[in-house]
Amino acid sequence: MKTIPSADPNKARAPTLSAKALVLGERIDTAGLERSDAISSAPLSFPAGDGLVVVFRYGVVVLIGLSPDAEDAALKRILPSVQGRLSEQEEEQIQLALRDDQDEGVGADGVVRIGALAPDKLLVVADALAKSAALAQDQRQVANVFDTVEPWARQLADTGRSRGGRGDMLRLIGSALLVQHRLAERVAVREKPDILWERPDLERLYARLEDEYELVERAETLTHKLDLIGETVTVLTDLIDTNRALRLDVIVVGLILAEIALTLIQMAPR
Repeated sequence: MKTIPSADPNKARAPTLSAKALVLGERIDTAGLERSDAISSAPLSFPAGDGLVVVFRYGVVVLIGLSPDAEDAALKRILPSVQGRLSEQEEEQIQLALRDDQDEGVGADGVVRIGALAPDKLLVVADALAKSAALAQDQRQVANVFDTVEPWARQLADTGRSRGGRGDMLRLIGSALLVQHRLAERVAVREKPDILWERPDLERLYARLEDEYELVERAETLTHKLDLIGETVTVLTDLIDTNRALRLDVIVVGLILAEIALTLIQMAPR
């Protein structure tokens, strides 16, 4: 009986790299991070150890193939340039498989297959991963505002009155406006990475990553939620204006009544 040789496990298993995206803050000033060995300037990317660091101005850093020590060293250098550092950092991590005989894209196991290792491909992966992490951070911020807005809306629907005082309402409006301002300066999800202008052959890889992470759909959902937050802010502002106008009317009526009363008192002895 002829035996069938077993497959070589080292040949069957493609070498992998770990890629991690961290949302460090609102913005990153890349002017002070430029290096002579930079691979690209927009986004800023440079080698670190055996891997690659990609820095996006909208507050995200992608670390590819770095050891824990190399990651710590890279972040230590980048953190002083972060503006509006976040107390809770959003993080996304994926695995990249490197093999020439595999089709590029995301497999059923969630591993991103990029074929042969090339810096241009890593930049495409970093762009999609950074956008996904930024969207996750934005979704968390919007969810926090909705958690605050919902009790106000519920009480308005049940009692016809807003909960809390004017100061609480102003703080709620401030939180909603702050989220809108932050997200307005965030990454434009529909903008493709600049590397695709030079490497149109990587369009398919980016399209598959964009579809896998549902970048456009998540951005559209965020836009709808921001519109709703804007409408809520308008309603709350109108409530403040109405309450202020009512108080002014009460004050005016009170002053008129006081003037009449004072006139009557002065006329009483006569």
